[in-house]
Amino acid sequence: MNRRQLLGTLGAAGTVSLVAGSVSAMQKSGHDENMAHFEACAKACAACQLECQKCSHHCAKLTAEGKKEHLDTLRFCADCGEICAAAANIVARRGVLSATICESCAEACEKCAKQCERFPDDKHMKACADECKKCAKACREMLEHTAHGSSSAK
Repeated sequence: MNRRQLLGTLGAAGTVSLVAGSVSAMQKSGHDENMAHFEACAKACAACQLECQKCSHHCAKLTAEGKKEHLDTLRFCADCGEICAAAANIVARRGVLSATICESCAEACEKCAKQCERFPDDKHMKACADECKKCAKACREMLEHTAHGSSSAK
């Protein structure tokens, strides 16, 4: 594993750890009846961020080998991973912009999944597309369940 991969993996692991810690602290305080939706969304975003990082690295290798058709997918995966990381962090702490970032995250994940689906025989791209779909679904469910009566989710 090279240094860039290691740093990306450590960053993703840190995001997952931060999400778990933030969610746990909020649950202990009995903060909110919608917490389960926020927790599911934050976990899905963190998992998607990791998968997008792995896929962008995979696409970078393919592009370096001369397979230029993977350049757009690399860019989508890199951007989607960053958006998912931000969403995981904001949603985990029930930030006031949770709805805003989740709407953006769901849209980014849908676009990234569509790009990755252009290569159905590539296991990395399939895994990324699947994770993006799960994340988009979790974001949309969080928005649906929290938009009613919660001022911080609007």
